[in-house]
Amino acid sequence: MPTAAARLPDPTPASVSSPPLSPARYTPPPVIESKRSENYYQVKATIFGALIEAIDLTQLSKLDGESAREEIRDIVNEIIAIKNIVMSIAEQEELLDDICNDVLGYGPLEPLLSRDDISDIMVNGADTVYIEVSGRIQRTGIRFRDNQQLLNICQRIVSQVGRRIDESSPICDARLADGSRVNAIVPPLAIDGPALTIRKFKKDKLTLEQLVKFGAISPEGAEILQIIGRVRCNVLISGGTGSGKTTLLNCLTNYIDDDERIITCEDAAELQLQQPHVVRLETRPPNIEGEGQVTMRELVRNCLRMRPERIIVGEVRGPEAFDLLQAMNTGHDGSMGTLHANNPREALSRCESMITMGGFALPSRTIREMICASIDVIIQAARLRDGSRRITHITEVMGMEGETIITQDLFVYDLLGEDQNGNILGRHRSTGIGRPRFWDRARYYGEDRRLAAALDAAEVAE
Repeated sequence: MPTAAARLPDPTPASVSSPPLSPARYTPPPVIESKRSENYYQVKATIFGALIEAIDLTQLSKLDGESAREEIRDIVNEIIAIKNIVMSIAEQEELLDDICNDVLGYGPLEPLLSRDDISDIMVNGADTVYIEVSGRIQRTGIRFRDNQQLLNICQRIVSQVGRRIDESSPICDARLADGSRVNAIVPPLAIDGPALTIRKFKKDKLTLEQLVKFGAISPEGAEILQIIGRVRCNVLISGGTGSGKTTLLNCLTNYIDDDERIITCEDAAELQLQQPHVVRLETRPPNIEGEGQVTMRELVRNCLRMRPERIIVGEVRGPEAFDLLQAMNTGHDGSMGTLHANNPREALSRCESMITMGGFALPSRTIREMICASIDVIIQAARLRDGSRRITHITEVMGMEGETIITQDLFVYDLLGEDQNGNILGRHRSTGIGRPRFWDRARYYGEDRRLAAALDAAEVAE
């Protein structure tokens, strides 16, 4: 029997043909050179060792951050004077900041964490650190003293959210205070030293208006997304790794009314909802004895007992898909979730696969009927090869014809080629659907005229 994905209609109409893209040109990632010499690291190691012997960490922990930094700076200055270490004022200030970061913060990561233009930090052992800026990966000259220092920083990060990482528990997901997502994996699983990956979030949260400015969606498409969020459509956001699913989910939640009760379920809490009535839940891994684990499915099932009006699942990746669909289909309109898939029909196929793999003995047709009754809109996000992010589809789930799930594209993104700098060229276009399936829902919420105007404007803009 063919899969659901094979029977769904192609998301791009056959009548639209895009010119072929020119071959990709590989450009080696640039290296951000380090200005620090081996002598710098040797001096730092000497001073750091003397500092650890001289400082009282118990008393230091009682001080606030600024006072602790001043205390460390005073002691380091004394050590420099006693050991007759010669360096310029600029070098001394850099060394002081570096050592303060090692003792109180996340060491060499601190300068990277303070930069708002970095979206990802990837540490592959003590001597190799990459960053992603504007969709491009760059190697930095930043390094750690050794793998032990990197492991200590990993442990410091995960301990702040009540988790642990060591040889007996070598994989951990955690988060920083600003909501940035962290994954750490250490030896013996990581062969070349601890590997740390941080997905940073901007201090100023992106809005749909900013996504329009960046070209991720057209103004008319953004207007339709606003209406979808406002009129309580059940939404599935699909996309690959780093495609902007969480950013888009944050943008859509901005249009939820302040008087609605929202409950979020995540593996590592990263959603930044601005509404006053939000309950945030987070899964828990098992302890060292293998007990105490709380899975995503348990969180989603518990949500139903908490009188939610909207349930938002940070990422659907297992049998919790069944419980989320049940919630969407039992009065919790406006619920949302994200999953990894490359196009809207693959997202539906993945939903079916996750439910089947969860051990539910349901016929395929029953699962597909549940999907059709639960999900109103699929929004597809993609990260293109030039690093840019685009919303490529706004797709409605229409219903069933026989054994087949029928979908309908409202908006698509056509790839047209690339410019001389290797940047992808394309356009967002309306497919000409006059009345989407959620038209009656929009009319119920008084958004039908606005929706009609957005659809008309999209056709004119073409």
